Amino acid sequence: MCGIVTVFSSDGPVSADALGRATKALYHRGPDGQRQWIAPHGRVGMGHARLSIIDLTTGDQPIANEDEQLHIVVNGEFYDYARYQRELVVRGHRLRTRSDSEILLHLYEEEGTHCLRHLRGEFAFVLWDERNGLVFAARDRFGIKPLYYARWRDTLYLASEAKALFAAGVPARWDHESLYQDLHAILDGDRSLFEGIYQVPPAHYLVASRNHTQIVRYWDLNYPTLDAPPPVRTEAEHVERMRDELREAIRLRLRADVPVGCYVSGGLDSCAILGIAADLRDDPVEAFTIAFEEGPFDEGPIAAEMAAHAGAHFHRFHMPEEMLARHYADAIAHCEMIHFNTNCVAKYLLSEKVRDAGFKVVLTGEGSDEILAGYPPFRRDLLLNDAAADADMTRQRVAALDEANRLYGTFGSGVVGRTLPLEAVERTLGFVPTTLQQFAERGARVQGLLSPDFKAEFAGRDPFRVMLNRLDVAGQMRGRAALYQSMYLWAKTVFPNKLLNFLGDRMEMAHSIEGRTPFLDHHLVEAVVAMPITMKIHGTTEKYVLREAARPFLTDTVYRRQKHPFMAPIVFKGGLFELVQDTLRGQALARVPFFDRQAVLTLLDSVPTIQDQATRDRLFPLLLFVTSTCVLHERYRL
Repeated sequence: MCGIVTVFSSDGPVSADALGRATKALYHRGPDGQRQWIAPHGRVGMGHARLSIIDLTTGDQPIANEDEQLHIVVNGEFYDYARYQRELVVRGHRLRTRSDSEILLHLYEEEGTHCLRHLRGEFAFVLWDERNGLVFAARDRFGIKPLYYARWRDTLYLASEAKALFAAGVPARWDHESLYQDLHAILDGDRSLFEGIYQVPPAHYLVASRNHTQIVRYWDLNYPTLDAPPPVRTEAEHVERMRDELREAIRLRLRADVPVGCYVSGGLDSCAILGIAADLRDDPVEAFTIAFEEGPFDEGPIAAEMAAHAGAHFHRFHMPEEMLARHYADAIAHCEMIHFNTNCVAKYLLSEKVRDAGFKVVLTGEGSDEILAGYPPFRRDLLLNDAAADADMTRQRVAALDEANRLYGTFGSGVVGRTLPLEAVERTLGFVPTTLQQFAERGARVQGLLSPDFKAEFAGRDPFRVMLNRLDVAGQMRGRAALYQSMYLWAKTVFPNKLLNFLGDRMEMAHSIEGRTPFLDHHLVEAVVAMPITMKIHGTTEKYVLREAARPFLTDTVYRRQKHPFMAPIVFKGGLFELVQDTLRGQALARVPFFDRQAVLTLLDSVPTIQDQATRDRLFPLLLFVTSTCVLHERYRL
């Protein structure tokens, strides 16, 4: 894992100082070395901040091919690379390093942009093709690794994080439209919160010449249509395939020239990875977990039991509320996004502890809920859209599901208050996914906190229509089961923009930790996508095929446990509430142009007096949205 920068000028020479500043801004992503290269003609420059994991001695970047007509900088890992190295040598290529990244150069020589079909892993990269005068950049299929770009003054800038673009000279300004969209629904996959700065979307590549930039999709989730023939495999065969694919995905991700550990919670996903990783290793796995002070959120005892079962060395780090408050601003600044919970701070601190323990690489469980319909809203959509089910039974099951997930507020249940209009969603999809109902309820609450000028700027805007306009509804959603439409929607919006940021790359790389995600191996994902719904949700059991496939490696506690999202406790006392109070009552909020300060303070004053816990749990995240906006405004001088 690393930080990457590329600057491509249409006319004048690239500034070596600007390239150096941008690379230095990514030091946290790659503290083991920083290098820059500028082409002899001066119009292209590349920077690389290295975190040494594969090929510790010869893997420095940028890397060039044999005739130095191609140069690359890569962030991430290409798995199964040794096989490609052997095949490329047989075909006459000369490899300069033992790095996994170098295979990209030679695959591009042979297939151009179509080489992406060979790449397996978590990655973002930029390649300069001198002969054709092209920049070729791409992001992995799920958006595990970030990649931003901007055109400013006839120059194309690309980098792992927006802060590097700021350091290179791209202006740091709010994009009002993006912020409005993100407050009410979810940000488009190709946008950031900053004016003129965009993301290469997951599963897309960018090709740029001096005067043209094009974004192209190269992969997508292809859920079965309603009229597709039923799968021919038996339940036992699906379970066996799940076990084999997951085992292979974990085996590949255990390969490194530095020690590899595992994040583990009390959940099925991380415990399955730990159990299988321990079975694949001869030596004990190092397992790391967080312990919160608040009882229902503390999964430490379950994780400890699982670690003992797997024969792992167990490390439990306590995260008192005061610690979360102390590091909140730094975590949000690394995310470069607004957020409603402090779980990102917990992940930020866990990564710091893992780094201090001498580790650079960990396996994580992100992605399992996305591919196996593990979240409560997915089960809710399945129940509500089952035309063959008895109406009374459906109501009972939905009520039971909502009650079972009451601890997690709106995330685990339907809405209880006013929502933004959702007619456009109903007309487009034929139903309204539970997650969009939740966003619409949050958006209605946010409306009351907006300044009159900001609200007027987007009067009449339908954020859900804006979001759906960017999705391939006709090609990838229509004609599929409601559950699959909900899963696709989530995978294209919340997952890359929020979860893989707040609980993935940004919080890990803030402390130079590479997170590897076996559940997002695209071979595994394609196998799971083709499985019937009953292998994902079996009666009232979520992630059924994984539960059965991993059963030989799990404790009974984990095997029988229901899904619990990773959330930090919501508290109305101590350091975190003081931080919110100080931020919103101080000058920081006054300088942010989006909110009505008096409305925010009225809400802030009301929260401690509200007796109903569920109501308080719905309101406090709004205050964190505003607080995180203030943090970004101050940190990046927006």
